[in-house]
Order: sequence, then structure tokens, then C-alpha cells
Amino acid sequence: MMAGETPLQAVYRMPGHLMRRMQQIAVSVFHDCAAPSGLDVTPVQYALLKAAQSCPGLDQASLAGAIAYDRTTIGGVIDRLEQKGLLKREVSPLDRRARIVHLTDDGHAAIARLDPLVEQAQRDMLSGLTPEEAATLTGLLAKAVSTANSASRAPLRHPVRKG
Repeated sequence: MMAGETPLQAVYRMPGHLMRRMQQIAVSVFHDCAAPSGLDVTPVQYALLKAAQSCPGLDQASLAGAIAYDRTTIGGVIDRLEQKGLLKREVSPLDRRARIVHLTDDGHAAIARLDPLVEQAQRDMLSGLTPEEAATLTGLLAKAVSTANSASRAPLRHPVRKG
């Protein structure tokens, strides 16, 4: 603690607390910016749509790794996107236990509507910073996340195509 600082004030300076608060802000800004699309999509659902766009036909577990999301709960996220008509699943021809995921035409259209809104959300999240500060913060966050990736319960795993 710094001289004259209360224990609570010390918490306000802790990186973990600041990152949690920024996550709260990021989710709120995302929802506000994405609302005009008319799509009820969460940040995790958007990331999953982008992963499915980048890696068509990838299995559910690999998609979870591609967005650093828990493998046991990714099915629920996919269920919701499938119910909205944005994704479809099918049995993998390589492993009948696995499900591969594809964007639907509506999923491609949703991404096209969401992309500019999500880009604006990213700018809005860091609106109190200069462009240089925003780039520095983003670079430092990327470095910290990359360095600590293995400590996560859902580490980022870059997708690898099978077969």
C-alpha cells in the first residue's frame, strides 16, 4: 500500500481488479454498440462466429481452444447460435463422436452486420486514451495474455485442421 492509502484504494490499483473492471466495461460497450444490428449476440458468441468463419468445419473442442473458452460449456454457446440460425453442426466424417461447425448464410450475414459495430466498440472501450496509448495498452495486454496463457483454465489453442 502507498502512504495514506486505504486498503480499498489499494485494491483499485491492482491489475486483476482493473482487468475485471475493464472486462465489465468491455461487455457493456459491446452490447451497446452491437444493439443496432438487431442481433442478440454476446462477445463470446461473436468470437465463436469469427472462429467458425476463419476455420470452417472445425470441431467444437478446437473452436473452444481457438477462442480460449471452456470446452465443457462451448456446446451451450453453439446451441444458442444454432437456435438463432447462425451456425450448423454435423457429425465429423473423421470421428463420429465429434461435431464440426459451419456458419450458415445467416451467420455470414450477421458477421457482416456486426463487424463494423464491434470495431466501433473496440474504439469506444479505449476512448479515454490517445491512439498511441490505446496501441500501447493493447500491445501490453496481448503480451501479458500470451505470457500467462498456460495459467488459464481455458488456454488459447491455435486451431489445427485434422485430416
